[in-house]
Amino acid sequence: MELDDHVCLCFRVSKRKLLNFAARTSPTVASQLSQCGGAGTGCGWCIPFLKLLFRQYSEAKADGALDSLTAAEYASRRAEYVRAGKGTPPPGAAPATGEG
Repeated sequence: MELDDHVCLCFRVSKRKLLNFAARTSPTVASQLSQCGGAGTGCGWCIPFLKLLFRQYSEAKADGALDSLTAAEYASRRAEYVRAGKGTPPPGAAPATGEG
């Protein structure tokens, strides 16, 4: 993913915003990333990726799993996740179609 791609599609929180938030606030647990624009509090799809970003930030090493996805692939996987009934985007959030 590129820095300006959205990690949280429900609330349109970008990877750049999350990394800047982490640099400013020095979170001690991954769940504190939810304080950045509500990331992870909508459908739940991005929670594993927020944990990955937190781990990358806190360990200062990149394992590249998120970087290897394009924004379209990420949105498509999120749409599959929502269609499978694993999460429901809140009203007004980006649609689950992956077209968002």
